Amino acid sequence: MDHPIADPAKTGAEEGLLGRSQVRVDGPAKVTGRARFSSDVPLKGCGHAALVTSTIVRGRIRGFDLSAAMATPGCLRVFTHRDLAGRIAPVKHLMAGGYANSAHLPLGSDEVAYAGQIVALVVAETQEAATAAAARVRVAYAEAPFAATFDEAGAETVRLADLKPEHADPGRGDADAALARAEVRIAARYETPTQHHNPMELFTTACFWEGRRLTVHEPSRYVGALQHGLAAQLGLAPEDVRVISGPIGGHFGSKLALSQYTALVALAARDLGRPVSLVPTRRQGFTIANHRPETRHDIRLGADRGGRLTALVHEATMTTSRFDAFAMEGTDVTASLYACPDIRTDERAVRVDRNTPGPMRAPPEVPYLFALESAVDEMAWTLGLDPIELRRRNDTPTDPVSGKPFSSRPLMACFDAGAAAFGWARRDPRPGAMRDDRLPDGPWRVGLGCATSVRPVKIAAATMRVALAADGRVAVETAHHEIGNGITTLLAMAAADGLGVPMAAVTVRLGDTALPPAGISGGSSTTTSLLNTLALACEQIRARLVAACTAADGPLAGADPARLRLVGGRLAQADGGGVPLGEAVARLDSAGIETLAEFVPEDGSAKSLEALRAGHINLASGGDHLSWAFGAQFAEVRVHAETGEIRVPRLLGAFAAGRILNPLTARSQLAGGMIWGLGSALLEETVLDRGHYRNADLAEYLVATAADTPEIEVLFVPDPDAKVNPLGLKGLGELGIIGVNAAIANAVYHATGQRHRRLPIRIESVA
Repeated sequence: MDHPIADPAKTGAEEGLLGRSQVRVDGPAKVTGRARFSSDVPLKGCGHAALVTSTIVRGRIRGFDLSAAMATPGCLRVFTHRDLAGRIAPVKHLMAGGYANSAHLPLGSDEVAYAGQIVALVVAETQEAATAAAARVRVAYAEAPFAATFDEAGAETVRLADLKPEHADPGRGDADAALARAEVRIAARYETPTQHHNPMELFTTACFWEGRRLTVHEPSRYVGALQHGLAAQLGLAPEDVRVISGPIGGHFGSKLALSQYTALVALAARDLGRPVSLVPTRRQGFTIANHRPETRHDIRLGADRGGRLTALVHEATMTTSRFDAFAMEGTDVTASLYACPDIRTDERAVRVDRNTPGPMRAPPEVPYLFALESAVDEMAWTLGLDPIELRRRNDTPTDPVSGKPFSSRPLMACFDAGAAAFGWARRDPRPGAMRDDRLPDGPWRVGLGCATSVRPVKIAAATMRVALAADGRVAVETAHHEIGNGITTLLAMAAADGLGVPMAAVTVRLGDTALPPAGISGGSSTTTSLLNTLALACEQIRARLVAACTAADGPLAGADPARLRLVGGRLAQADGGGVPLGEAVARLDSAGIETLAEFVPEDGSAKSLEALRAGHINLASGGDHLSWAFGAQFAEVRVHAETGEIRVPRLLGAFAAGRILNPLTARSQLAGGMIWGLGSALLEETVLDRGHYRNADLAEYLVATAADTPEIEVLFVPDPDAKVNPLGLKGLGELGIIGVNAAIANAVYHATGQRHRRLPIRIESVA
């Protein structure tokens, strides 16, 4: 479907802000402490809540002793399932057509489904009193047998096709027969661990009532789902629930939608007749929010001696909870990345007694591409080929599974640009041959590795209100969120360009269900969805102004409407003539003009807007072609010859992600993702011990610090793609992390000759 969105030549974008580096408009407020996050909002008479969580993995609650808790000075009330069971209606998981990050109701009964489940909510006059009272709640349990991860008795393995009816394992031909006759074969298992979100801003919420109307201040990546989900849980009309999400201090897939604790806080606020605020501890965030599940990947590759793949089998397994049909599929990417005539995939989930996992920055690609890109590296070594050359020989302009063409495919352009800048040509092809003995702390083995980064483009329906005042001030409003990715700045840049006003004249309002609805902030879809919507709104305003000014009695009567632009505060003609913006606006309304733009992606439909307004997921991708963002990751490692210590002095990524709107923030996003990829390779792992997360804090859950951060170089590879969407945007927030773990693991092999197929690679793993 064609969209009436002006091209840059008609909006003045080619001479404006988009495409140039621009500092963030919300930066000063954040670095000076003026930015008001959800838990910073002052609420008069607010009570403070604290959680009590289960100390057993599975079983039932036999009873409570609340006497010591209620005797704590300032304690107002302790809520348990005896108070709230039956008062909260169940809703389905967001990915199953519902609204929640988990369908489990923690105070819905006496059942305990996993360690760390909420079993009580304490409210007191102060946070200190609530914390003290929560520590004094005594719970008696009847424990039951449990299974917490792979290979444990009672764990249930199910095919994703049975768990999720819409899932289909991609494939073609007869991969097993092709493997049997392949000239060269490799087979290996790759494993990734449980990993947890640790956003600087905790998982908070604050609720207050005004009659039947409920207002919630909560950091959320999808206020629409939170609004509609709470309404369904509490028996309210959605218009009686307002959700406000200010700047979000990190989510990357957490803060998914409706959380388990929000309805509890809302009911506590109603029962107590006062606002209630909850700020859980970081340790509790490991079980009341989602996580990246552990995965296993059995990969078998066949190739001819010339390096062309002849067979690919990818069997993947991940853990999930007993009560949600949630799993992140990834073989749709691994099966379609390289040319191969025979492909088989099989994805399975293992249902265990844990909280439900969820998205975490490039949810499937980080584990799935670690496995495939490690296997491709192993095949290159087996064949005696340069790893880049093997990828080149298996590059493809079409998806080998569906036969659809890629809208653009600059993968090898990324590898060529990255290899030249990285100095790949100096790589000695022999494992363990490169050394650096000049460093003062001893001999170091040097390794160079590379891997592919890819991410399918996602785009969603969105709505946006744009108002242009007669004095040139512009207001841009949508319920979408500023998650720290710089969307506020991009919207201000695009509105300034599209309406021909200074950027300082633009005000952007986000994160409030009182504003026009917008979808989930995730899947690298925020920019692709909102910027196309804004361009549509700007074109609608321009068209109305042009029609008014070129009318028979207008100041530009007879002018060619297609050649009129909004630029420099004027509705301008190509020869320099035109009318001031205020005069053009006044012909329609002396105060100003506004429009409510509704954008539907090319492969979407009116149902996309219906889903949006109802708070449901409506991401779209594909159509008659595949649109992906591409990248090539390069890593240089040092492995100490005596201790096995691993250092990463240098990372380089070359990325092709369509049109780049703000190179400054885009570069920062990609570099941040690469740092996170380093953590994924060498540091991050949630330790599971008898169903409990043992390192649930920032003292023992290892993340990359400034001391770990290497020299990072980010390259942008041109990727003009006229097919992907009207503005040629692909999104890049998640691209930076993908493939880094494989590039580092491949570099460790080059340095040592040891293949590490399980992450993270720690000093104790290296002989």
